[in-house]
Amino acid sequence: MAFGKISLKGRALRYLSGREHSRAELRRKLASFEEEPGQLDAVLDELAEKDFLSDARYVDSVLNRRAGRMGGARIRQELQQRGVAAEAVSEAVARLQSTEFERAREVWRRKFGQPPADAAERGRQGRFLMARGFSGDVVRRVLGSAAQDGGGDEAG
Repeated sequence: MAFGKISLKGRALRYLSGREHSRAELRRKLASFEEEPGQLDAVLDELAEKDFLSDARYVDSVLNRRAGRMGGARIRQELQQRGVAAEAVSEAVARLQSTEFERAREVWRRKFGQPPADAAERGRQGRFLMARGFSGDVVRRVLGSAAQDGGGDEAG
């Protein structure tokens, strides 16, 4: 049965070579290939021991890929869906708090660039930012600051 373990490990390494995965996500993808009970856990333990599999690195990867376009709520949701431990999710979202307004403002600027002309447009812009996981307070601040200073880049 060593061939099955190598095959399972090979599949895991193939997934990990494409991008970082959380342990739970990798477990879900590989569960159907497990030939003996406990085999998958042994492979995942070995990969984690050799630092091929790291939830901390996965969290950093998600933050690097998503933080420029998504708010803390969306990132929290993604990490939770991928089975990352609650403590690691909380720490990751806390790291994003200090830049939430700036990130939301940049997302708004790239999409709209001009303050809303009326209430309907304000609602549309707000819903766009909320759907990306930015909090209501941050959305109000972004739209309020846009109205005050006339929008985003004039050169864009």
